[in-house]
Amino acid sequence: MSQNKINIAVLLGDPSGIGPELVSKLLSEEITNQANIVIIGEKNILENGNKISGNSHNLKFVEDFNEINFDDGNKFFLDISKGKNHDYKLSECSKESGESVLSALNLALELAKENKIHAINFGPFNKTSLKLGGNKYSDELHLMAEKLDVKNFFCEFNVIDNFWTARVTSHIPIKEVPEHVKKEKIIKPIKLINEAMKLNGIENPRVAVQALNPHAEFGTEEKDEIIPAIEEAKELGINADGPLPCDTSFITAYKNKNHDCIVGMYHDALQAGLKAFGFDRGVTVQGGLPVPITTPAHGTAFDIAGKNKANLEPTLNSFKIALTMAENKLNDQN
Repeated sequence: MSQNKINIAVLLGDPSGIGPELVSKLLSEEITNQANIVIIGEKNILENGNKISGNSHNLKFVEDFNEINFDDGNKFFLDISKGKNHDYKLSECSKESGESVLSALNLALELAKENKIHAINFGPFNKTSLKLGGNKYSDELHLMAEKLDVKNFFCEFNVIDNFWTARVTSHIPIKEVPEHVKKEKIIKPIKLINEAMKLNGIENPRVAVQALNPHAEFGTEEKDEIIPAIEEAKELGINADGPLPCDTSFITAYKNKNHDCIVGMYHDALQAGLKAFGFDRGVTVQGGLPVPITTPAHGTAFDIAGKNKANLEPTLNSFKIALTMAENKLNDQN
């Protein structure tokens, strides 16, 4: 009986990158038997991934989610080809690749809104192809938030070795960062990452908070905004600590294992440390959405597409997080 398992939608990612190869490899992993899997995409894209990886799978193919009966098995392929058999060229951005990704993603989000899917795990997207394919949002997170009717605060989490990061600001010029370093904006990712880590099985997350200025002292933002945000978090029962100087924060928090996660003020203060310690293991979690959505943190890797060189570890880690969060979320609701 597979009906007691959670349902995870797995998306192939950009057909011109390493996503189909990674999904093909993922489906051979034993952990995928712990959930009901619905791969959403075009049949020929998965077949291309199988050719690259050398794997084959016993999947049941359907063209409508309502045709799925999990009593018959736990791995289904929801084919959205509709007679199309496009030959996607490897290692190239294209309108067609973007359209394929968006079709699969929009369907997965629709199924999630209907509570037919409990988590989404996707292969790497290519932002250029998404834009060519019609994506009008700055990134896939904002698209997901819009489609899922999210009104509350949301942000991207990046993860290595179950150490999580969140940012107050993201893709903005560095000169604009200080105006966003305000208590009311800092407390939001602190609260959100605390909630998300609990959902991932960490009972009392130790939340580090980075400073903005060198050595946490050459400026006023720490005293005026960051420390008050940390104090408010503590009053809410969050195990928050800081501000930690950026240049040693990953040594303190991650390497020395003094914290479970860290919140930073701007993109590179976090990403530099994260990628230095674990670029080949990173996972991205879309935070603040009503359904767990995860993906490997790397890109489409056009340089190795089609060569069977893609490292499965980040994809496997992202699947494990989606599985754990979805199971815990359902348990909390029951």
